[in-house]
Amino acid sequence: MNSRKVPFWLRWLIPVVLVITWLGIAGIGGPTFGRLEEVSSNDQASFLPAGAEATEAGDWQAKFRDSEEIPAVVIVESDAAFTPAQLGEAAQLKADIEALKLGSAVVGPIPSEDGKAVQFIVPMASSDELREKVQELRDVVQPGAPDGMKAFVTGPAGLTADLVNAFGGIDGILLLVALGAVFVILLLVYRSVVLPLAVLFTSVFALCAAILLVFGMAKAGWIQLNGQSQGILSILVIGAATDYALLYVARFREALTHTANRTHAVITAWKASFEPILASGATVIIALLCLLFSDLNSNKALGPVAAAGILCSLFAALTLLPALMALLGRAAFWPFRPKLLPDDEREPEIVTGLEGQKGLWRATGRLVSKRPRVVWVASVFLLLAASTGLMQLKANGVPQTDVILSASDAVDGQEALARHFDAGSGSPAVVVASEGSAQQVLDKVKAADGVGDAYLLADGNVPITGAPGAPADPAVREGRVLINATLNSAADSIEAEEAVKSLRVAVKEVDADALVGGVTATALDTNTTAQRDLVVIIPIVLIVILFILMLLLRSVVAPVLLVLSVVLSYGAAMGVSAWVFNGVFGFSGADATVPLFGFVFLVALGVDYNIFLMSRVREESLKHGTRPGILRGLAVTGGVITSAGVVLAATFAALGVIPIMFLVQLAFIVAFGVLLDTVLVRSLLVPALAYDIGSKIWWPSKLGRSASAAPVELREEEAPVGR
Repeated sequence: MNSRKVPFWLRWLIPVVLVITWLGIAGIGGPTFGRLEEVSSNDQASFLPAGAEATEAGDWQAKFRDSEEIPAVVIVESDAAFTPAQLGEAAQLKADIEALKLGSAVVGPIPSEDGKAVQFIVPMASSDELREKVQELRDVVQPGAPDGMKAFVTGPAGLTADLVNAFGGIDGILLLVALGAVFVILLLVYRSVVLPLAVLFTSVFALCAAILLVFGMAKAGWIQLNGQSQGILSILVIGAATDYALLYVARFREALTHTANRTHAVITAWKASFEPILASGATVIIALLCLLFSDLNSNKALGPVAAAGILCSLFAALTLLPALMALLGRAAFWPFRPKLLPDDEREPEIVTGLEGQKGLWRATGRLVSKRPRVVWVASVFLLLAASTGLMQLKANGVPQTDVILSASDAVDGQEALARHFDAGSGSPAVVVASEGSAQQVLDKVKAADGVGDAYLLADGNVPITGAPGAPADPAVREGRVLINATLNSAADSIEAEEAVKSLRVAVKEVDADALVGGVTATALDTNTTAQRDLVVIIPIVLIVILFILMLLLRSVVAPVLLVLSVVLSYGAAMGVSAWVFNGVFGFSGADATVPLFGFVFLVALGVDYNIFLMSRVREESLKHGTRPGILRGLAVTGGVITSAGVVLAATFAALGVIPIMFLVQLAFIVAFGVLLDTVLVRSLLVPALAYDIGSKIWWPSKLGRSASAAPVELREEEAPVGR
């Protein structure tokens, strides 16, 4: 067609307006990236539901203090027992610490039984400046430690500060690594500099829009944002926007071989890719929103955060990228511009489905068509074998000291604390008891397994020890008292969680309304809630995805098989991941939310690629019959879907640059799972199984009732979009 027949407003005005609009969005959203920390929280207690016992205990604790505080533990240790002079030097640190005015009264120095360490309990105001305040404390105590001794700042405040520091990579390194990986892959795939830049612009502008949207939701108090959600948002948007862009680019390139008019090619590609991109995005969005059924506020937050990212990716891929392609035309593929095919080559006669195909995907199609049953049975066997590793998965939480994989002063301090004191020092279990049963509850607490010491608290959080000058009466609020219980095990250990379980049973024997909270109880309740979420959310996600696939493919058989295939792929990915985590990385376990997040991302994204494949297979089946349509759909989508899978795997792998165990594990699970799904499930298992079943794969649609391999006559509403 002659380009002059295309109206000016369609050829130039709309693309330019779209590009300018997205530039405006990026101009506002980009600077907002650095402000996400203003609306973020990494306090684990705030992620629990209001009905959790640890949450209720925390609410009672707040009534016993004038301000929100989180304790830091300063520990000074020596290789030998302290001399009286050294003990005096260490005691002088108290005045230096109090001069910082970090919170209420500092407790200590408390000497260890072996005489080789002292500790101070430093209450710190819980605020957005906690990280800076902890650093101020470290700057004072570490240079001020007596000669030959080492000082650490640990406890909940120290660990929280180091956790926030570890998330610092999200703002810069993570994004650079992800974008760099995507650019290199696109450069290798398309052998063009212009096209990768256009795709990256689309992805980055989508991220800017997502950041703006998420910041607004968090600012309004609609969601509770944390560091994990920020990192996942960046990776998910870059990966998803690039995937959708690649699908559109593939259709655009194909259209350019059929028409000399770039505007017509843009429109043809948009019509052909709109339905699969929209269906794919909608599937992922709805699957992510299923996280709203979670009882954990952190999971609830990730759902709308990630869904907002996918929504922005969709809009960018369907508006900004077509606008850029309309302006660039064939120049986008420079120096290897697609050539216009002769008329007789544009619509080759299709008999087997492999006509005009060559290379890897022709060979794959031949394998699938010759031995379909052998291929899909062997694929299922491999996936089932890999799934046996699930028995090795230890997803019942990990010690907080294991969460941070980089050097951490707080982790070193926690180890020093365990060497010289009860390991639970500085992070006691907190028991809320009725005033009338206070002594009985205290006796039960002291007798409980795993408890080293326990005492009632007076006003000012001062322990009632019975020593001369110590307070005699406990603090009382609304008929309740507080008891601090120092655990024998580290507060973030599995042993401590078992002690809290026993403690809860013991105190309720004498006070049915007693509550046990604290750091350990919070971790325990978080793990319990996460395991409940896994059982509830997985069936919901599967049902939702199945329903969407039925609407898209107008079939029952194909959607059921696709859902089963991605579930099997998920099991295999988790099984292999368990072996790698235990045998290669040497991780002590996994966070209880890892299986759920892995499931949501792998199943939603795995269905993504099957949607790309099967929507094209259905389109080709309408023209050429089911079995030729399967082979042709596999051949024409193979390259682009594999490229998209590699891109998504690379972007999720970039999460591994953040030294947080949860994110490193999620990075491996999703990256490996996406590659497994792309290479084995989508390339071999699904096509071979569909080929073996034949036209019945489309049952109960009219296409499924056709026993012939020839095209069938369908009602107009069943025709694919863009035809």
